[in-house]
Amino acid sequence: MAARTVTRADLSEAVYQEVGLSRNESADLVESVLNEISDALVRGEMVKLSSFGSFSVRQKGERIGRNPKTGEEVPILPRRVLVFRASHVLKNRINASLSRSSG
Repeated sequence: MAARTVTRADLSEAVYQEVGLSRNESADLVESVLNEISDALVRGEMVKLSSFGSFSVRQKGERIGRNPKTGEEVPILPRRVLVFRASHVLKNRINASLSRSSG
């Protein structure tokens, strides 16, 4: 199964086809939505998209890791990580398409 990547251009084209905005307006709309999501996450807010999932930022503390080659202990600095949790609706849709294609 060859994986295909959906790009910003693909999203803009989908908006253009479905909504009827011009291609430039569609691209601006997609950019605006993505910027709003990014800005909210940078501010530490959770982003919930109904029937899709939620994005949040989690703080990870400092910890000790190991260099797998040398076994030397190395400190891993504290950082923020992006977490995505798919909604049950999205999970069910993905699993339903899987069972249809394998049957």
